[in-house]
Order: sequence, then C-alpha cells, then structure tokens
Amino acid sequence: MSDAPWMRGLHADTGYLLYRLGLRSGSLFNARLEQHGLRLRHYAVLRYLSAVENARQRELSDQLGYDPSAIVSLVDDLQRLHLVERRPDPTDRRNRIVVLTPAGQQLLPESEQDGARVTDDLLAPLDAEERRTLHALLLRIAEPVESAAAGG
Repeated sequence: MSDAPWMRGLHADTGYLLYRLGLRSGSLFNARLEQHGLRLRHYAVLRYLSAVENARQRELSDQLGYDPSAIVSLVDDLQRLHLVERRPDPTDRRNRIVVLTPAGQQLLPESEQDGARVTDDLLAPLDAEERRTLHALLLRIAEPVESAAAGG
C-alpha cells in the first residue's frame, strides 16, 4: 500500500480496508471462476445448494443475503449452464425448488479448489494462527448474532 500522506488516513480506516479487501478478493475470485462461466455470486449459490436438500429461490435470497431479483438472475444463469435446475416443490405445487444437477455437483470440487487457491494467495502474508484468528473475526462481524443485530 502507498505511504503517501493522503493515504495514511484511509489506511487507518478499517471500513475502507475491508472495502478494498472485498474488491480485491471479489476480483480475484471472479477471475479464477470465469473459466467455468461463473462469478463469485454463482459460486455462493452452488455452495449453498450443495449443503441443503432442496432450496426455494426465496430461501437462497434470505440465506445468501442477495436481492430476490438477483437470485432469479443467478439461477437463470446457472440453469443455462446446466449446473442447476428448477423443479416442482413436492410440498407446495405453487413453488419451485432449485437443485444442483450432476454437472453442478461435478463442477463444485474444482471451483472450491479455485476458491482455496485465491484464499491462499490473499492470506499469504499470514501464518496459520493469524488465518484462524482472521477467519473467526470475520465470522463475528459478517454474521452478527441475532440479539446483537436487534440491539439487545
């Protein structure tokens, strides 16, 4: 990072540093995932679907924190790539569920390896203990406990 005087104030701002890290991380992830026709948001959907039996689009929106219209677009993209499909919901015929296809299941381990490489590159300056600490701290601020978010 630059030591220019005007940058010192920004580098003292944790929010700005998190923003820069987010941009850099997203850019590196997207570059790596591009070979599969994916972006980081697609990858998040695939990872979530690999961990649940069935998911409604609304559930994807709620759990991943993406706008419902963004989820529709992401699922459309993934469906065009034959990585997911929409199926009738067996518990409510008015709804559709989203599931990984065999192609999606096959792609997931490779895309996870791509993600791990990006993470290793980003965290190269940190030792193993620092990485664990950073991860724990990021979890605390990225997923605040319900009572803390409600002010209680």
